[in-house]
Amino acid sequence: MHIIAKHYRVFGRVQGVFYRSSARGEALDLGLIGWVRNLADGSVEAYACGKAESLRQFEAWLATGPCHAEVREVVVSAAAVEVLSDFEVR
Repeated sequence: MHIIAKHYRVFGRVQGVFYRSSARGEALDLGLIGWVRNLADGSVEAYACGKAESLRQFEAWLATGPCHAEVREVVVSAAAVEVLSDFEVR
């Protein structure tokens, strides 16, 4: 099994709409490990490790988010694989 990692920045109306907890639930459903957190500029940052297909599905979910989110843009970049055991909200 080939594990890769991605870093995400999500812009739009993504704070105060349960984006982080919803992203955690989606990541766990997809078998990903990593984290998600709010940033001071109003965006959300996430890091996820897993299989390429699961990361593609997670990225697609990030572009929509939960029902009250209004995602404007998702910036994706490759990242180094970190040793983590769960997907957490930071």
